[in-house]
Amino acid sequence: MTASAVSITQDLIRCPSVTPAEGGALQTLETLLGKAGFDVSRVTFQDTDTPDVENLFASIGSGAPHFVFAGHTDVVPAGAEADWRHGPFQAEIEDGMLYGRGAVDMKGGVAAFAAAALDFVSDKGTGFGGTISFLITGDEEGPAVNGTVKLLDWAEKQGHTFDACIVGEPTNPDALGDAIKVGRRGSLSGTVTVEGVQGHAAYPHLADNPIPGLVRLLAALDALKLDDGNERFQPSNLEVVSVDVGNPAFNVIPARCEARFNIRYNDEWTLDSLKNKVTETLKAVDLGALTLGLEFKRDASESFLTKDETLIRALSAAVAEETGRVPELSTGGGTSDARFIKNYCPVVEFGLVGQTMHKVDECVAVADLDRLKAIYRRFLDSYFSGANGI
Repeated sequence: MTASAVSITQDLIRCPSVTPAEGGALQTLETLLGKAGFDVSRVTFQDTDTPDVENLFASIGSGAPHFVFAGHTDVVPAGAEADWRHGPFQAEIEDGMLYGRGAVDMKGGVAAFAAAALDFVSDKGTGFGGTISFLITGDEEGPAVNGTVKLLDWAEKQGHTFDACIVGEPTNPDALGDAIKVGRRGSLSGTVTVEGVQGHAAYPHLADNPIPGLVRLLAALDALKLDDGNERFQPSNLEVVSVDVGNPAFNVIPARCEARFNIRYNDEWTLDSLKNKVTETLKAVDLGALTLGLEFKRDASESFLTKDETLIRALSAAVAEETGRVPELSTGGGTSDARFIKNYCPVVEFGLVGQTMHKVDECVAVADLDRLKAIYRRFLDSYFSGANGI
């Protein structure tokens, strides 16, 4: 019997693995892959001020080329379960659609590449001329501190050297086959603070209101044009996402206020050059006696572009053969764990249609799960077609 991407997706959805809970999802994969002969390791990582996170690494075969499927089994909270057409962890199928939290992002992708690999190994045996591994985290939707970044380091210390990777994130905007992500913009977040002097609103000469200073700083950030984009990436954009004073009183001038921002940036910038640009822009604003504070979050990520034409051509061909579509090679959207994997091997992303991810009634077409499995299987057949891969 062939492995079913649909039934594996259902099994995973029924595991309530809301970040950072494992919820039974990794155990489901461990059992499934272990029965097929994969060498499976469960690894838990810790760090300060973040929850402990369980991860899974599994491999089969030996030697090069070493190909990796990567993804996550953790999901965002379901919200009010009463708002769902079917329970978020029931994995019900209605009118050809499978409903449940994680159906698209990204238990469906994990199930599809697991089913493809299981069928491939069943057909070819373990002497297929290389190694297939799974790099699965429970921390992608969370802080991303105790997940893929540490699992990659752990795998390297175990002696694993990777040659290529596909991340099964939902990459298609409208239909399966629309897009392969061949890179991602970077992300930089920060907090701007302004310190003044608290006082009575009726006696402003005895205080120094920080809010007008923050307004001037935000105006400078809003006017900042970073770049026009290029043939590889769309223009960088800076968005102010929060302004906070924390002052419930009408007759008190506050002592402090802050704002938070996020920048999605392209390869016209490095993290250092972008931080310098923001810092210079803010310091150029006249604040008088007010005090400026600026802190960048530690989870910043660099932009990257994958240039492995062999990997991209092989996946593009598999997509076209199964869907009839020639996928766009895209760098749009947010970030993913590919930002960590690119430091170890060439990486691209291809998965399901992302229209319902993180929404109530998240769902996936059953037919798309079958087609995605077929795409991954075609890719594996191509990648391991000879002793040296493609």
